[in-house]
Amino acid sequence: MSQSNNKSMNNDEFLKIIATTAYNVGFGAKKHFATYDIVSKAPGAISFFSMAFGIYALAFEALSVKFLSASFIILGIIGLYISFYDSKKDEYENAGIELTQLFNKLHRIYRQSKNADQETLAQYEQELSEIETSYYDKAISKQIMFSDWYAHHKFFWQQQIEWIDEQKHFKFLRDKVPLSLIATVVIISFIILGCWSGLFHKFYFLIKNCI
Repeated sequence: MSQSNNKSMNNDEFLKIIATTAYNVGFGAKKHFATYDIVSKAPGAISFFSMAFGIYALAFEALSVKFLSASFIILGIIGLYISFYDSKKDEYENAGIELTQLFNKLHRIYRQSKNADQETLAQYEQELSEIETSYYDKAISKQIMFSDWYAHHKFFWQQQIEWIDEQKHFKFLRDKVPLSLIATVVIISFIILGCWSGLFHKFYFLIKNCI
């Protein structure tokens, strides 16, 4: 009886280790795909917004020239930053594919380890160690800005991760939404509210003077 309980505990502990490794590998794969998507799609978006700003400038004469100039400069800087990754974007895609294959192997090991005996479990432990080594070899440490935010969306909202959640018990704010994104939204919200408050007071005094 005690041997059976010990075996069950070992299996449970191993499942937790697999889930942790799968989270790292799966999220890493999505982060590589996020970098690839941003580098591939952002230049087209930048061109679209540049044309849109130009059209609005023709349609609305009151549109500030300084605002347009600043917007084009910002878009140019973003485009230049993205271009640094363009020559290696295929490497990010290939790394994402290879890491996804490792992720699928971990899912297989996870399922088969639930009722595995000690001998089989030892074989899976060796396979897990090889997957972890392969993960560190294939992963690219340098990722483009905002790839972490995009990877959260890809991993938590598009990937099938229920089996990992069995062990990790992901929380919405703590895990599924990046803390840096929450902080950014809060700061931008305060800035918008501040600007809106200032405009509201100016409008109020304008109406008051007119009356």
